[in-house]
Amino acid sequence: MSTSTDNVVDLDSRRLTVVDAVPVDEPPVLDPEPTSSAPAGAEQGSVTDRQARPVLVVRIVQHRHTRTAARQVVYVAAGAMTAAKHSRDERSTARHHRMMRAAEVKGDHATALLWEERASQHRAARHARRMALLHAPAQVAKAATYGAATTVGALLLIGACLAAATKDPREVIAPTMAAVDAVRFVVTLASILWAPAVLTAVFAGLMALWSVGRKRAEVPAWLAPAGQADISGVPITPSLVVVALRELGIADLRTKIKAMGDSGATMLSLIRIAGCGVEVDVTLPEGTSTLEIQNRRRKLAENLHRHEHEVFITIPPAPRTVRLWIADSGALDEPIGPSPLVLDPSLVADIYTGRVPWGQDLRGDVAALSIFQRHILLTGASNQGKTAALRALMLWAALDPTAEFWLADLKGVGDWRMFDGLATTLIQGPTDAHVAATCDMVDNGVTEMERRLMKVEKSGATDGVTREMARKPGSGFHPLFIVVDESQVAFVCPAKDGAGLPYGGVKATSRFFMGCRKILNQGRAVNVHLVLGTQDPTDANLPKIVREAFHIRAALFLGTESQAKMALGETAVDAGAAPHKLRMGLDKGTLVVAAGDAIAMPSGQSSITVRSHYIGGKDAMAIADRAKSLRKPVTTRDGAEDVEERDLLLDVESVLGFDETLVKSSEVITRLKGLDPKFYEGWTQNKLSAELEPDAVIPRKTIDGTMHVDHAEVRAAIAARETGAGDGSDA
Repeated sequence: MSTSTDNVVDLDSRRLTVVDAVPVDEPPVLDPEPTSSAPAGAEQGSVTDRQARPVLVVRIVQHRHTRTAARQVVYVAAGAMTAAKHSRDERSTARHHRMMRAAEVKGDHATALLWEERASQHRAARHARRMALLHAPAQVAKAATYGAATTVGALLLIGACLAAATKDPREVIAPTMAAVDAVRFVVTLASILWAPAVLTAVFAGLMALWSVGRKRAEVPAWLAPAGQADISGVPITPSLVVVALRELGIADLRTKIKAMGDSGATMLSLIRIAGCGVEVDVTLPEGTSTLEIQNRRRKLAENLHRHEHEVFITIPPAPRTVRLWIADSGALDEPIGPSPLVLDPSLVADIYTGRVPWGQDLRGDVAALSIFQRHILLTGASNQGKTAALRALMLWAALDPTAEFWLADLKGVGDWRMFDGLATTLIQGPTDAHVAATCDMVDNGVTEMERRLMKVEKSGATDGVTREMARKPGSGFHPLFIVVDESQVAFVCPAKDGAGLPYGGVKATSRFFMGCRKILNQGRAVNVHLVLGTQDPTDANLPKIVREAFHIRAALFLGTESQAKMALGETAVDAGAAPHKLRMGLDKGTLVVAAGDAIAMPSGQSSITVRSHYIGGKDAMAIADRAKSLRKPVTTRDGAEDVEERDLLLDVESVLGFDETLVKSSEVITRLKGLDPKFYEGWTQNKLSAELEPDAVIPRKTIDGTMHVDHAEVRAAIAARETGAGDGSDA
């Protein structure tokens, strides 16, 4: 009994021996229990063969040569389908009907009627051609008869002329026989070349179909050429955009795009190069809203082979239209370079006529911001570059020697230290005392604003505060920037001043809230600007009546859409502004800006995305030093020093006479105000009693009904405190 030879297959880089133990000349024995005389390797070989054959088939199918051959077949088939479709379009009105359906889907009835008219003209012309073909056989036969008779007559005439010339009658048929020989030669030559010509024509046709299919075929990923399976970064084409919209998961949009067929590209405007990406307007079919497209931004980006942050959707003025800006893959992860403030040491500023070179927009153009007579609000999550972006604005403004700065940094880690010697007021710290000083600074800003308003009225100026008035030394109309960074600390501060008024809060009694409101209402008219920076906006730390009064509103990354609407306004977010779509940590310094005409932006858009220049601490110090050299020396005052804590017991002891026993509380308060008017401003008898009570000094009413402070209790409290402090230190 003979068997086949062993087969060796290279499988997954291992040597696998496949032994075919089934006899060639005998049928296999179907015995579930192998006999003792059967070779041990026979059963093992058959099992291995059954296991290896499916693996071998898979390996053959997945081999690169198999994939290459299959890919060429797909190209030829796709080319044949394309050629057949084009042929059908040329012979029928299929193209006209597709264009009519596309126009109807878009609601463009005028275009639909135009294509219907062209379809009628095409049918009429086709009918005329077919009628001509019906008469063609008779005309061809008639023409062939006339042609043959004319040819024979001409040949005989030539032969007669030759016979007359040579006096040989046989020459009469000589031209005719020559023509017969020529026809015989052509037939013989054609019979020889026919097979090669047919093969060549078939090969040329297949190559033409392959070329067309290679450009148009959608090859499955497993058939893609090596190194081309990664489709990230593919160029944006009309077909890619249409397919991406079709596959968004919007049933009505998908149906209507399918109905358009090849004419789906009529939805798109020209694809324009825009900075580090491209821009295209998409006119949506009836029944599809722009909001549906905005809500599927991530899926649209993935359909375009981009990350979500590389696709921006805005709403232009045209109805049912979305504007897509699609970045080149990875372009937004590249740095944009240093600020012109760092690169150009000779750069100066003019608040009235200049613009801050804040960064670049998505198109790569300079994003320049005008801050003249505009209040500024900048928000964002923690550690996203808010302070750096805000500081860059003020550093540019500082290069205008007429600008004055009152600054409060309620974080106090040195982010604004370079303004020491540049700003008139610089408050740095997070305590209630710093918030109190900030409220005083804002209140002083209100006073300054009111002074300027009255001065303008008295001056009789008809055009407000002009540039000449603002830049005139000593005019008092120079640009004043009141900057509060981390302003949420002030809005939520629970402390109260001496008069019992809260520093924070959103009520009419809140000092910070009311001061901001007053400046926002009228300050810009007299060059008093309010600039706030805050984290994670809410109704508590950024009241609506305040946030909606700013002219320039910018936001870095924010956690939710509701926060984005608080920061930029519902109109901007509904039109496509999406700071909540930025990437936390990865898009540091990238802002979405709603600033009206303060910054150049495409027509119809209500916001623009800006990648701001980062100015580090050392560079900021250098720019501040340049600004100081352009102006007279400034003595910076730390506003928090004015509200430093005092020792009430010692102050009361100092204002009470040595021989006084009982002193009216109202008199004590009067004396305390004389000691430190700033600190004790607004104090009342109730507040005095509340502050003294922890030290066991309790003002009491006397017989006449007035509150008095007992000098003896004050001395005892001081002695008890000193004794207690001494005991503690000894321990």
